[in-house]
Formats: sequence, C-alpha cells, structure tokens
Amino acid sequence: MSCLSRARSKSAEADSDRAKIPEVSLRSIALPTGAEARWTGTPGPRAVVCVNGGTAAEVPGTWSASVEWLVRRVAPRHPALAFLEVRYRIKSWRHIDGCIEDARAGIAAVRVAGAAKVALLGFSMGGAVAVHVADDPAVSTVIALAPWLYPELDVTPLEGRRFAVMHGSLDRGLPGIPGVRPELSLRGCERARARGIDTERTVIDGAIHPIALRAPWGGTVPMPRSARWAALVGQELERFCA
Repeated sequence: MSCLSRARSKSAEADSDRAKIPEVSLRSIALPTGAEARWTGTPGPRAVVCVNGGTAAEVPGTWSASVEWLVRRVAPRHPALAFLEVRYRIKSWRHIDGCIEDARAGIAAVRVAGAAKVALLGFSMGGAVAVHVADDPAVSTVIALAPWLYPELDVTPLEGRRFAVMHGSLDRGLPGIPGVRPELSLRGCERARARGIDTERTVIDGAIHPIALRAPWGGTVPMPRSARWAALVGQELERFCA
C-alpha cells in the first residue's frame, strides 16, 4: 500500500471514529481562566476531565492528539460518562501554575454541569497537573498516562483517591520529540504508595510516549500499542463507574 493510500485509510478511520460521537461532543466552551474546553457526551453525574501535556517553550495551548484519540475511542463504550477536554491557555511546564488553574476551571465546569463524581485523565505533563488538582472533593480517580511525575511533585492531593498510572516501556525524549522516562512514574508511584494511596502502575511493552499524533489532514493517527492504552483506560473507567 502506498503512503498516500495509507494516509487516506487513516483519514477514513478517523472520520469513522468521529462519526460514532454524538454531535453534542463537538460543543466547545470558554473557561473563566481564558482556556477552552470541549465536551464529548452529555453532561451528567459522572465526568472525566482530560488534561494535556506541555513543552519547555511557552506556546499557546492545542488539543492533544493523544487525548483526543483516546476520548474518541473510549467514549462510545461509556455513554454514561461525559468527557471534558481542556485546552490550556499556554501549554508549558514553565507555566504549569496556569495549566493547574485551567484544570481546576475544567473541574468546576463539570461540577456546575451536574457532575458529583469526577475522574481526571492526564497525559504527560497533564499527569502532574492532574495530581495537583486531585484534592478537589469531587475527584475520586486519577488516570495518569506517561505522566511527568517529577521528583518534587507533592502527591498528598491523591490521598483517598485511586491513582492509576500507565507508561510505555520505550518512552524517552528524542531529538525534537518530548518524552518521559518510565523511571519518573515508577518513583512517583513509590512515593504515592508510601503514603498509603491506592496506586497501580502498568507498563505497556513496546509503547512510546505519544498515543497518537496529529495528521496533516487534522485527524489523529494512533501509534503502536494505542489499543492497549485504550483498553487499560477503559478498565479504569469501568472501575470509576462501578
């Protein structure tokens, strides 16, 4: 199959995934901080707030290809859940306080919309952001994907919550491509367990840092082992809904 044929095939798959999502999922809202968020599913008593990674450069926020692909994949299997993806004002770990403010605004938005129970899903730097805001009383679960659990990160906000961590065995930074070494999440989980936090960490053999990448046509292209990421996230969402 030619590269063009593969690209068209991936585009068709992305269109098919989008077709599974109700139209309400495309509704974007402005958050009080100036960040943007978008709903997938109908707001209700349980919601998942999704937060993205970042870069060293202080650049405007974007929609995460990895989070977008996951939400489009798992949402049809969990119709009782509403997902809110947060797009930071600035996506940078040098501006993490602003990202934390945006995440808290996202939690507030789902609570105003009727959510009494909230799960956080954080990818890369979003894992650290999710830990910071896990102390919200509505939060019961934090799902951290390839998370940047830096050594100074205070894990006490996770106390009384479920902390599920997933990391690719081949994750690492490459020239021009950010990454998070699995050792960072391992040490972070050790700190969480030492505080008695319900913690589970799964290493995904053969997985790299991104779960999906943004394609030239605007859709998302899943990376190797993406189905495994989706299956594990789905299992945690089942537990969250139980």
